[in-house]
Amino acid sequence: MRFIFKTRYEQDIELFQHGGKVFWYGLLMAVLLVAPIFVSPYVLTQLSQVCIYAIVAVGLMLLAGFTGQLSLGHAAFMAVGAYTQGVLVTAGVPFFVGIACAGLFAAVVGVIVGLPALRVKGLYLGIATLAFGTIIEEIIARAEHVTGGNAGLMVPPVNLFGWRFADGPSFYYLCLAFAVASTLIVINILRSPTGRAFVAIRDSEISAQSMGVNLAFYKTLSFAISAAFAGVAGGLYAHNIRFLSPDQFTVIQSIELVMMVVIGGLGSVHGAIYGAAFLIALPQAINAVKPFLPLFLSEATGLQPTVFGAVLILVVLFEPLGIYGAWLKTRTYFDLFPFYRQGMFRRQKAFQKSDRLK
Repeated sequence: MRFIFKTRYEQDIELFQHGGKVFWYGLLMAVLLVAPIFVSPYVLTQLSQVCIYAIVAVGLMLLAGFTGQLSLGHAAFMAVGAYTQGVLVTAGVPFFVGIACAGLFAAVVGVIVGLPALRVKGLYLGIATLAFGTIIEEIIARAEHVTGGNAGLMVPPVNLFGWRFADGPSFYYLCLAFAVASTLIVINILRSPTGRAFVAIRDSEISAQSMGVNLAFYKTLSFAISAAFAGVAGGLYAHNIRFLSPDQFTVIQSIELVMMVVIGGLGSVHGAIYGAAFLIALPQAINAVKPFLPLFLSEATGLQPTVFGAVLILVVLFEPLGIYGAWLKTRTYFDLFPFYRQGMFRRQKAFQKSDRLK
């Protein structure tokens, strides 16, 4: 385990705490950059989807993992961004203008949806966002003159400066650039006073308010930022799928997005990336083991949601810190062996005492 002796205040907010992180993140980026040379087009498409869902995940992690606000309507934010991008690009608007409008429009909708967060929280907030997702799905289905309704909307491929980013390495690099930029933006937000206010609200609203944190402003801001990320991801998703219909953004997908960040590890940017990779890799893993399963099980409908739900239950019961938490424990175990003790990662409950006095 590496111990860092800090001699400057700036070291607390540095992007990379030590040279080891620079090396490993640099190596990861190098691998991702050369991946199109070694992987098949199908795997490259899956990697593009991981990048798109990673953008949604880091935004949702900012809201759920760092601000403590539950949202079961993030698929609706993706739908807003996807349809905004699809309509604008079809009308001849440049890609970057369209993707900016997609994120901005989703952020405005996020502010509207975030207003209930000022009065309700927990399960009631989840129900409010769930209702929002249903409303958006219905609006898209009925606004046929704009969205195409249930008949769907065709979206052209990305065209930048005469270069067509249809699929393959070009579209992969585009998604990777957006995913890296989104991750860096979220990390920098968390290092700023705004991010510290988000974390303070998550830990204890009473304590945060007593320290001068404006709950209404920061809760709404968190919703807006998270929705903007989902809108940008929705814009890329539209170009990846090239066909949009309301049934692609259902409540089920919203629940899958929440499960993604929970399985990856709530309260961790790394967990958001792991969760996105898990969400895309799970169907492939199920398809790979299907030939070895009994016939009645391999042909059963709903196998994937069942496996996904079972994994979520196991994570909540046995590893609440998610995939990233399991990795941290494994690494710490080998670093401290034989002095590792169970309970080192147990969360302190002291911050909840003020809430219990309500």
